[in-house]
Amino acid sequence: MDWKNATTAIGALAAGATTMFLLDPAQGRRRRAIVRDKMVRAGRVTSDATGVVARDVANRAQGALAATRSRLRREDSTSPEKIEARARAVLGRVVSHPRAISVDSSNGSLVVSGYILEREVEPLLRALEGVPGVREVENRLEVGENPAEMPSLQGGRPRPGLVPDIL
Repeated sequence: MDWKNATTAIGALAAGATTMFLLDPAQGRRRRAIVRDKMVRAGRVTSDATGVVARDVANRAQGALAATRSRLRREDSTSPEKIEARARAVLGRVVSHPRAISVDSSNGSLVVSGYILEREVEPLLRALEGVPGVREVENRLEVGENPAEMPSLQGGRPRPGLVPDIL
């Protein structure tokens, strides 16, 4: 017997067993009701999951569109104080000693100075370049490898960094 005939025979056997199982005079009605209820539930669960996924995709698309629009729009009217406040908020999420760094802004140019650990320089500069209203970042930071070398870098705590939108 070849595989095609064997597969057909197994399929026919399964269909016959299922038919007998569901059409049994003693318990067929109950079994059919159970199968029907399970199918209805599976349909509801699938519908609910589809709705959740559709809302999630729509919300993510709306967020991506808003982010793209905000990046394309020029923010000439953003005040230096507002840019500095945004940059300070980023500092608090990225570096372990945010008070050791000062931030000054004028005309979309951001100047950062102060003391920072070497491993935190690149993440900080990348994060500051993403601040709305910032056109360029001027790095005047004094970098140290070991917190024991600089008094303003002693203590502090590690920060999680910026969290990506998609997780």
